[in-house]
Amino acid sequence: MGDYLPDEAPSIQAVDLMEQEFDEPVENARVMVQDVSVAEALQYKRELEAIDGVESVTWLDDMMDMTIPLEMMEQNLLSSYYQDRAALFSVAIEEEREVDATNAIYELIKEDDAITGEAVTTAVSQTMTGSESLNAALLLVPIIIIILVLSTKSWIEPVFFLTAIGVSIVINLGSNIFLGEISFITQSVAPILQLAVSLDYAIFLLHSFSDYRKTESDPAKAMGMAMKRSFPAIVASASTTFFGFMALTFMDFGIGSDLGINLVKGILLSFLSVMIFLPALTLVFYKWIDRTEHRQFIPDFKNVGSKVMKVRFPMLLLVLIVIVPAFLAQSNTTFLYGAGEHPPDTRAGQDEQAVEAIFGKEMPMVLLVPELDRGIEEELVQDLERLPNVSSVMSYVNAVGTAIPPEFVGETITQSFYSGDYARITIFAETDPEGDIAFSLIEQVRETAASYYEESHLLGESVSLYDIRDIIQEDNTLVNILTVVTVGLVIMITFRSISIPVVLLLTIQTSVWINLAVPYFNDDPLVYVGYLLISTIQLAATVDYGILFTENYYHLRKSMNAMQAIKRTIDEKLFAIFISASILSSVGFILGLTSTNPIVSSIGMLLGRGALLAFLMVVFVLPAMLVVFDKLIEKTSLKTNFYKES
Repeated sequence: MGDYLPDEAPSIQAVDLMEQEFDEPVENARVMVQDVSVAEALQYKRELEAIDGVESVTWLDDMMDMTIPLEMMEQNLLSSYYQDRAALFSVAIEEEREVDATNAIYELIKEDDAITGEAVTTAVSQTMTGSESLNAALLLVPIIIIILVLSTKSWIEPVFFLTAIGVSIVINLGSNIFLGEISFITQSVAPILQLAVSLDYAIFLLHSFSDYRKTESDPAKAMGMAMKRSFPAIVASASTTFFGFMALTFMDFGIGSDLGINLVKGILLSFLSVMIFLPALTLVFYKWIDRTEHRQFIPDFKNVGSKVMKVRFPMLLLVLIVIVPAFLAQSNTTFLYGAGEHPPDTRAGQDEQAVEAIFGKEMPMVLLVPELDRGIEEELVQDLERLPNVSSVMSYVNAVGTAIPPEFVGETITQSFYSGDYARITIFAETDPEGDIAFSLIEQVRETAASYYEESHLLGESVSLYDIRDIIQEDNTLVNILTVVTVGLVIMITFRSISIPVVLLLTIQTSVWINLAVPYFNDDPLVYVGYLLISTIQLAATVDYGILFTENYYHLRKSMNAMQAIKRTIDEKLFAIFISASILSSVGFILGLTSTNPIVSSIGMLLGRGALLAFLMVVFVLPAMLVVFDKLIEKTSLKTNFYKES
């Protein structure tokens, strides 16, 4: 996740500086080997160092004179590396070699031994992305086919829908080669999201084609009329989604841009596929549609509108009651800024627990300060050791001593601590990678260093997460404003109205707030990246329901009064909106249930629940708002030509 921080982030600048000044990298994994003697542990260390992709291995022999008996060693330092016949090695694994290196380590160690750390998280995520995406697709495609079969009158039509969107997904995935690389989150989420949000375009077109074929014998002319009739709805739907996803590309945190670019490409390709490829495919094989017709499985929704409108005032009152608590709750949820914990039923999760059970928590941070007076450095180290939740500090002044000048010690030792310009101090903290305690410690370390030096640099997994928190909280405000403004402009242009964008955005945004408030009331921490992305994705993907509904209401309102128009709109469009919402919701829940990656799983569950909430808001709340504000809508819209009762 730290790779997606901008270059100006303090932790990234610290990493760049350390790479320039020091050859030895920061550890990103811990390997625990149980039931071994000191001699056996040293042999394991040599074998770990020989693994391809392992840059360095640190153990007790790098800290202490191994000729001294264990009983005579400094016990705090000893217990950090060796206790109860278990040895704990600090390992630095080369970037982009995490999968191969961790696999080799697993082969070397025994089943009850363990490996944990940032490199393991990366390796697990990269390994699981492909297989989990395939598992999600294998579950999802049959469900979507069933939903589409129930919603159409031909066995072959769902195949046309999926072929048109499937082609655009394949092209989108292939075009990623020009980007060089993409995030595993994007690889997991983007193809499935593209399918879910753009399947409507194909459904709009083929439903119009079926309607025109009832009166037009020439399939080509029927398709031409269908394209003309469905084009405005498809453009409006694609535009809101396009601009919503485009807002993600303005994030400073690179995950947003990575996912945004892929989703924007996907929407454009889906639109082109539906408007160019699908008509051609349909006209070539339209006879298959005729031959595979079946009866309508789900009856038409009749008189549902009358029943819905009977509860319009209770529904409006309910929304007014929950909207403020939901808004406040969603911004006060406990957030995680990294990938979260590994599930306890996975090897990575079990290894984490095994290491913590013997050695406790250990979160290393590296502090770089100018190489000046060693007396000042010693005072700094002593102050750092007194900070709460700091288990130990490793530096030249406490590993070798201030009495021995560096030039009297071998270069192999001094190069770990001094570069000629900077001194490197490693701080080991007994904290989680993130949270109030970890972030408070980072602030204390920076304040302590600032009291001794004008310049200091801090890096490590916790520090990266601290920077991620600061940056994406700022991104959240920017992305939400851009999404609301751009989607609002599309709606305003589509309906030539000032009030309709407010009504539609308030309807969908309320469903977003309720969705994001659920973790607060359940007391569940929420992955912030999921929170940030779903704020945009849910609004961009589900505002289409409101557009489809309102467009039909506008059309009917020209020939009947507001209550008649809204009841008939509910009867006519409820099923179409339900089909769209059920597909998007299925996509979300399957993504959430099949992914072991906490970020992907979080996005999936939020999307699944969000689609259902948006559906309920559009069906029960939007009709009430359109009727209540009918006069205002008419006055604030151009050329509505609403029906006037005599």
